[in-house]
Amino acid sequence: MHTPTQTKQYPVTHTDAEWRKLLTPEQYEVMRRHGTERPGSCALNYEKRGGTFTCVGCGQTLFKSKTKFESGTGWPSFNDPEPGAVEESHDTTYGMRRTEVHCSRCGSHLGHVFPDGPPPTHQRYCINGVAMNFKAE
Repeated sequence: MHTPTQTKQYPVTHTDAEWRKLLTPEQYEVMRRHGTERPGSCALNYEKRGGTFTCVGCGQTLFKSKTKFESGTGWPSFNDPEPGAVEESHDTTYGMRRTEVHCSRCGSHLGHVFPDGPPPTHQRYCINGVAMNFKAE
């Protein structure tokens, strides 16, 4: 498994012990060990208000609500991140070729991006809700 958090120095860094204190066990599993939450398990999947989605690990703004859409996958989906907020890497776990999305500020795993989203970007950023906080406008 490709783990960009171990190969790049990010502006926000913590030791493994510090990450374990800062994050819930589920957040740690997703964000630091590249896990995935159960589909439909996060309230942010159903969030419809205007606002901003930020990284739980460092507070960086990741997505605005205007880019969120209902994908039917069970995870919050967006068609465009904020400029410079996320980075991508190749993920070949589980015998699949996917594009992983992680926070550009702390390196935390957020989810994956797929080329089957709505116009104008045609991208679907499928993001684990536990990796994000939401602030209503």
